[in-house]
Amino acid sequence: MAKKIESPCVSICQLKGDLCIGCGRTMDEIRTWKTMKRPEKMKTVKRADERLKKLSSF
Repeated sequence: MAKKIESPCVSICQLKGDLCIGCGRTMDEIRTWKTMKRPEKMKTVKRADERLKKLSSF
């Protein structure tokens, strides 16, 4: 069986607009995380990582 996808939450829950600056997820992604299937969680983690990289480059 495939490994469980852990939440990217790092307990730094601060929003900048609709984006958490701690984990890089949008409010909608945070809200729906528990009901997402594994493929969607993988995509969400990848998008969140890309967002965080963009934030750190400023």
